[in-house]
Amino acid sequence: MWVKALIIVLLLAIIASLGSGLYHMVAAKGDSARMVRSLALRVALSAALFILIIVFWMLGLIEPRGLLPR
Repeated sequence: MWVKALIIVLLLAIIASLGSGLYHMVAAKGDSARMVRSLALRVALSAALFILIIVFWMLGLIEPRGLLPR
């Protein structure tokens, strides 16, 4: 259960970072350093989430499930 909670927290952090980048792009005209920093954080969080999903799958903590029953 903690694995699913960690994945959801990381997804929410990715969405928050994306929103922060949007805010800095629209509101702070000319301050692109903050926007770049927040979007770089989003990319790093996305890569970390991808790697964690692969590691959790290889450790057997999560298993892939398709939409169609077998």
